[in-house]
This record gives sequence, C-alpha cells and structure tokens, in this order.
Amino acid sequence: MNQRRVLLSWSSGKDSAWTLHSLRAEPGTEIVALLTSFNDSANRVSMHAVRRELVEAQASELDLPLWPVLLPGPCSNEIYEREMGRAIARAREQRVTHIAFGDLFLEDVRDYRIRQLKGTGVEPLFPLWGTPSSTPDLAKRMLANGLKALITCVDTQKLPETFLGRTFDAAFLEDLPPGVDPCGERGEFHTFCFGGAMFRSEIAVTTGQRVRDGQFGFIDVMPGNAVGSLAG
Repeated sequence: MNQRRVLLSWSSGKDSAWTLHSLRAEPGTEIVALLTSFNDSANRVSMHAVRRELVEAQASELDLPLWPVLLPGPCSNEIYEREMGRAIARAREQRVTHIAFGDLFLEDVRDYRIRQLKGTGVEPLFPLWGTPSSTPDLAKRMLANGLKALITCVDTQKLPETFLGRTFDAAFLEDLPPGVDPCGERGEFHTFCFGGAMFRSEIAVTTGQRVRDGQFGFIDVMPGNAVGSLAG
C-alpha cells in the first residue's frame, strides 16, 4: 500500500479534530502537519476568532507541526489564493500527497477545494463527507468518543448569542433550533476543540469577553486563567 502523506486543513474546531481522528485510524496514512489561516493583525483564526497560542497548544498536544498562513484583515480572495498557493507549494516540496478537509456536505465548498488543488500534484481528501442527514449521527459519534469543544462563534441570524461559550454536548444539540445543522456545517456556529482521543491531554481553557461583529457573535477563549479580550 502506498503511504499517503497528508496535510490537514485545521480550523481549531471539532470537525478538524474528528477528521484527524479518522485519518489516524486509516492504515498507510501519515499526517504531516496542520495548516491554519490566521488574521495577521488579530493573530486569531479566521471566523473562529481563536487565539493563535491556543492553536499552537493544540498542535503540541497533537504532536504535529503547525503551518500558519498569515492573512490580512480584511482579505481579498486574490490574496487568500496567493498565500494558500504558497502553502501548497511548500506541501509539494515536502512530498505531501493530499490535503484533508473537514467538510461535511456543502458541494460548493468541496468544488472550490478541488479547483484550488487542480494541477498542483496534491489531491484533496474529504474523510467526513456525507449528506445533511448524516450530521446528527456524526455529532453524537464525536461526543460518544469523548470529543470536547466550546462554541466560539454564532451566526445570530440562526442562533442566539446565549449559545456562545457553551460546551458542544448532548444538551447543546437538544437545544438547537429546528433547521440548525448539529455540526454547524452551514456556518450556524463554530467551535474550539480542547479535548478528545486525538489529544495527548486536555487543554485548559476559560472564556472571556463577548463581541458582536455584524451578524456574528464571538466569545474569547483563553488559556487557563488568562485575562484578555478579543481586541488583543
């Protein structure tokens, strides 16, 4: 069997973590590194608003190197594709054969990934791919295997801000309004994963300030007893 050398697109959330867990169970697959895009000025993961230091803590507990892609805020699609192109070129230099994504069922997102990698020599991989009807079972399977995550961002047009900072657990799933995907695949919410079978040990976190930016609400997730805000 040919060895797959996989670079994992890492958002810091539960789907990325479960993708890693799934890949590690596949024979002949080597995870090379985690690829994460950061807002360069805020030093946080785009959309999730997670501090870079927490992503670095994740990488440490996963025993994997982190490849940061630094983007300006706001970032044009042209700049995004240029910087991702550089990351893909680095991947080729290091004999990466695939980039894995935690996408679940959005066809347009999948098609974009495929177009972005076409002709690069690196293949896209979608280990969790399914349908909207498969995400309730996927969410329950994550929880049954000990995955732990916090809600870091909500689209307030779909979820109240009271969901910010909540733990992704059975009670959270039970409280979701009708029509909200249990994995947040349509952007209803985003998470930070701090524990589970994929980590050597759980990452100690606490939550802080809430911030509203247009229709999106965010909560600051901090290491241990750190003090700070989303502005810092």
